[in-house]
Formats: sequence, structure tokens, C-alpha cells
Amino acid sequence: AVVSTQSREAVVSTQSTGEFQTFQHYFKQINLRKMAAQKEPVPLNFVHQNAILCETIKKEQKHQKLHKDYRVNPFKKMHVLAGKPNEATAEEDAQEDDQYINIFKKARELPTEKYEYPQTESQSYGWFTTPLIDSDRSDIRLHHPRKMSEVTKYMDAAWRLKEQSENMQ
Repeated sequence: AVVSTQSREAVVSTQSTGEFQTFQHYFKQINLRKMAAQKEPVPLNFVHQNAILCETIKKEQKHQKLHKDYRVNPFKKMHVLAGKPNEATAEEDAQEDDQYINIFKKARELPTEKYEYPQTESQSYGWFTTPLIDSDRSDIRLHHPRKMSEVTKYMDAAWRLKEQSENMQ
């Protein structure tokens, strides 16, 4: 298509027919062809819609877990409040929930106390804290005590002198 301008209106000429059309007319024709190619929307089938709804509900019920036993989360910080001063019932009458106390203690344990081996790769660092070899101070291969040289002796004396002079003031 060859495009030219006449009186401020863009004109399209098609090479095959040689007729001129404005851009508006040209795009209207394209839109009409597209709309004709589209199919009309299919009306809703209520039987199919109901079957989809039933299937969705069945899936939800299959994976839904109903909790009937409610407990306090042992991993959250708990703030204990004192009882009312004029309350007739004593705190000794209150029953302790042994299961909750066990869960609470288990939640507060260190990972090394909870599990025998590290559960993640990050836990493997520092998991085993016991030394592999017992330290023997007489073995010079493993024991390297600090040694004093002339430079370290001089600096040690200088630091002592400095501390003494600061303490005298």
C-alpha cells in the first residue's frame, strides 16, 4: 500500500484495485473482518457449572483438616498475668496441662538436645562441640604457649609504665 497526504487527511491506495480509502475506513473494515471471524459466546450451561462447583468443594473437603484441639502456641512469647486479688478461687486449684508443659519444654530445647544429628546444612557447623583429641599440655605438637621475645618484653614494660602513670594521676 502506498501512503500519501491530501488536504491533511491520510489516504491509502491499494495497488490491486487502485481505489483510495481513508485510514478510518480501512481500519473499520479490518475490525469488521476480525469480529466476523470471532465466534459468538456460548451460553452458560448450569449443569456443567454445578458439576465444577461440586468438584471444587469435594477437593477442598478432601484436603481440609478440621482442628478440634486448640492449644497456645509454644513458640510465641507468653505473658503471664496475675490473678485478681479478690477472686475466691485459689491458683492451687487450677489444673496443669502436662501435655502443654511438655510441648513448651520441647520448643525451648536447643537443636542439639532435640535431635541426634543436624537437620539442616547450616546446623552442621558447630553441631559437634566436643574436642576430637583430649588436650595434653606436655605434647608440644598440639600445645603452643605464648612466648616472650625482646620486643614483647619491651612493650609489656611500656604498657605497665603507662598504666601506672595513669593510675597515679
